[in-house]
Amino acid sequence: MALRLRNIPLPLLASGAVALVAAALALIFFYAPLDADQGLSQKIFYLHVPIALTAYACFGWGAAKAFLHLWKRSPGADLESYAAIHQGVIFGALTLITGSIWAKISWGHWWLWGERQLVLFLVLFLFYSAYFMLRYSVEPGPARANMCAVYALFGVVLIPVSWLAIRLANDFIHPVVFTRHGPQMSASMFLAFCVSWASLLALAGTMYRVELAGKRLDAHLRELRELLAA
Repeated sequence: MALRLRNIPLPLLASGAVALVAAALALIFFYAPLDADQGLSQKIFYLHVPIALTAYACFGWGAAKAFLHLWKRSPGADLESYAAIHQGVIFGALTLITGSIWAKISWGHWWLWGERQLVLFLVLFLFYSAYFMLRYSVEPGPARANMCAVYALFGVVLIPVSWLAIRLANDFIHPVVFTRHGPQMSASMFLAFCVSWASLLALAGTMYRVELAGKRLDAHLRELRELLAA
């Protein structure tokens, strides 16, 4: 699957992401029904939760690439891990922003330190943000790549902890909609949720590919300058 996605031309992937985002917004605001309890404010659920899941996916992809680097020393795996974690931090920041907005609407506060689901996601976000401090405090080379790969793998442990905290939370802001009996929402709501998540995954994939292309071009230009200067 990853190889198939990699072979999709970037302009086509970007166009698909834009189309999916437009479709998701249309479904969220014009097709999915209003929630009986939270009303219009519940619409942020279709953005906040998929954004958080996309952040988890990016962190997981970064860890998978880090494992690949340590196991097989695959060329480019370190850079791919870096780009994936960078996207995860971006979507993690969006998760915190949308979560704070939802908390303000539902609880009347932008942030509550007593809510473990908020704090644990913040810990996850800060852990991966510190990845860049580690990366740029060490000279480029095998040692830096190895250290960053190990760090990325350790962060994966925080993902199930963060997810479990949300599922165990008793607050109405995080209702458990996915159970062993299937999604606890209407078909129209589930469709809006799925399209929204697909659009954000496509958007993250596009941003990931663009960043990788830019980093690789920068590396090639640096090598060319070094050759010309020699």
